[in-house]
Amino acid sequence: MRTSDPGKNNHGFTLIELLLVVAIIAVASAGVGFAMRDSAETELEQEAVRLAALLESGRARSQASGVPVVWRTTETGFEFRGLPAGALPQAWLSKSVAPSAPTALVLGPEPITWPQKVRLVTGGVNGRALEVGSDGVRPYTVRPVTASGAP
Repeated sequence: MRTSDPGKNNHGFTLIELLLVVAIIAVASAGVGFAMRDSAETELEQEAVRLAALLESGRARSQASGVPVVWRTTETGFEFRGLPAGALPQAWLSKSVAPSAPTALVLGPEPITWPQKVRLVTGGVNGRALEVGSDGVRPYTVRPVTASGAP
């Protein structure tokens, strides 16, 4: 039994078939894009988010105890002066991520401080950088750094 008109010549695809092919290509492209993501970029983002959380934790502990806490970089990682040894981690998780310059941030005990930031860079040749900073009132956040150097 024929379902089409005997006088018509059906040589094309239906709109549904074309949309299905486009959807399959889009899903496959997205999968390839995620699979090819730069691992150095991922490590930099993870370290930046981790550092923002650690700085907020140091700030909260300083405000709760009333003891000044200073975060500063060291040759082997970083340290929180004013907190008991081992209270917070003191090393980077990734060997390819480091601050761009020696930095010290005062985390408290005052609830409001001045704007502070630290720039993290990857050890690779692509020159990726992110800034972790606070305006002195809001929590520490991660911001991208543009080519001009301004966040």
